[in-house]
Amino acid sequence: MTDVVLFDELPTACGRCFGLATLNAPATLNALSLPMVQALTPALRAWAVDPGIAGVVLQASGDKAFCAGGDLCELYQSMRDCGAGPNPYAQGFFAQEYQLDHLIHRYPKPLLCWGQGIVMGGGIGLMAGASHRVVTSTSKLAMPEISIGLYPDVGGSWFLRRMPGRVGLFLALTGAPLNAADALFCGLADFYLGSQNRTDVLSSIAAANWHDAAGDNRAALSRLLAGQAAQDLPESKLRRHFDLIDELMAGDDLLDIAQRLRKLQSDDAWLMTAAATFAKGSPTSAALVFELWRRVQRLSLAEVFRLEYRVSLGCCAHPDFAEGIRALLIDKDRNPHWTPQTLEHVTPEWINEHFEPRFAAPHPLAALA
Repeated sequence: MTDVVLFDELPTACGRCFGLATLNAPATLNALSLPMVQALTPALRAWAVDPGIAGVVLQASGDKAFCAGGDLCELYQSMRDCGAGPNPYAQGFFAQEYQLDHLIHRYPKPLLCWGQGIVMGGGIGLMAGASHRVVTSTSKLAMPEISIGLYPDVGGSWFLRRMPGRVGLFLALTGAPLNAADALFCGLADFYLGSQNRTDVLSSIAAANWHDAAGDNRAALSRLLAGQAAQDLPESKLRRHFDLIDELMAGDDLLDIAQRLRKLQSDDAWLMTAAATFAKGSPTSAALVFELWRRVQRLSLAEVFRLEYRVSLGCCAHPDFAEGIRALLIDKDRNPHWTPQTLEHVTPEWINEHFEPRFAAPHPLAALA
């Protein structure tokens, strides 16, 4: 059986190494599976305390995708089997995934994520917390969870809230795709390099002298990447439409926002597709996005992961998540039947049910800090 993550160490001029972790499931666009999470977490923890490791590179096999999201097949089956009752598989999956994402956010050494090709959902969860995030001309990022009855989890409630203006709310409600320039503008990426430059970057890392101090190494890696930056950056739709997006997302009533999106008229296909995706998406997901947006403003990253854990298990116990996976990935009819069918019929009580704890105390993520 092929290893779902490949591990290696890249020797450098100073005798220290960079750890190399390569997602290795190109046939599934490197969809993040539980075995991937279970392989990555102990390796990253070991490298974090190894004095012979100066930093880490997280990358993926193939050119099409860094990671196209979570591997949802087993999660879907668990929802079918468990219904509204306790779901041990979902409890384990989300706890381990969020622990890995939090580890990356808090990693004590430079961690370079090469975000080439498709980076969606769980892939953004891996990339968002890295200290050095690279995008290329092929990068296509999105958090399209509204189309499958979920919401942007994996810390999305935290980093979307910290984007300029209300761009994060717009992305969560519409699943709008981002190119490299968009990712740089909204803070999901730090460097724009040519797709072909990965080999050159690794060679430069190998030729460099690294230090004991992680801060010095972060600065050195930043200089190295900036020195290889590409110049053909595309236009950012987010930047161009920033003022309009803030107008669309204004206010404290989701129904007002929904009305503006429904009435939107533009000659920009990207904007109109975003509005159409919102209209076709799960009303429950939209309401969860807005409620999380409201709740997380002053929460820490660890507190957000603990809150998202509750909501993700709530989604597993309610119908839309399984229905969204069925429509998109199982039957592939792209015709989900949402419950409730319209945003106007989503009640506060329905949303509050998604926030109820569905696990035994203590919280599985209690140790996150």
